[in-house]
Amino acid sequence: MSAVAHEPLTPAEGLLEIFLALDAPEGFRAELIEGKIVVTPPPDGDHEDYIGLIVNQVVRRSQTDMQFSGNKGLKLRSGGGCPKNYVIPDGTFAPAERRLFRGADSWMPCEGVTMVLEVTSTKPEADREAKRRCYARGGIPLYLLVDREASSVTLFSVPEKDDYREHWTRSFGRPIALPAPFAFDLETADFL
Repeated sequence: MSAVAHEPLTPAEGLLEIFLALDAPEGFRAELIEGKIVVTPPPDGDHEDYIGLIVNQVVRRSQTDMQFSGNKGLKLRSGGGCPKNYVIPDGTFAPAERRLFRGADSWMPCEGVTMVLEVTSTKPEADREAKRRCYARGGIPLYLLVDREASSVTLFSVPEKDDYREHWTRSFGRPIALPAPFAFDLETADFL
């Protein structure tokens, strides 16, 4: 019997290997966020209603035709000694003319993504903090966060290093301006 020499895995490589081999239960989604494997149960109906309200407005009112993908896996740069982040936003928007999702792998790079959307659910801190940092590191221009506990919508923009330099928060019921390429005020009255 002969032994084959392998380079030893770093802890980050080992974690990534475990994550990629993970088989989450049906309906659950697994993400690798800042060095932690996070498994999330299926969303409730209110969660999906918020997403539907936003997608309908984008389709009807956006200055640029946008393509939408729900639960599309994105590979994003990481910070520190962690492996790449493997994050699944509740929604991903890109200009329709780019057809960014066509032929994409399950986990695609984030280049060309215009905006990601998260609606808080069982792990709101991940959406508020860790995912925000991941999206900023990935250079995604806009991050829209619907925070159900705070009854507010926040738009983060101008990604720089580990965070976004600008953000605007509006209470449910007040519109929030989405800049170009969307270029319209997102109405949130139906969020109440």
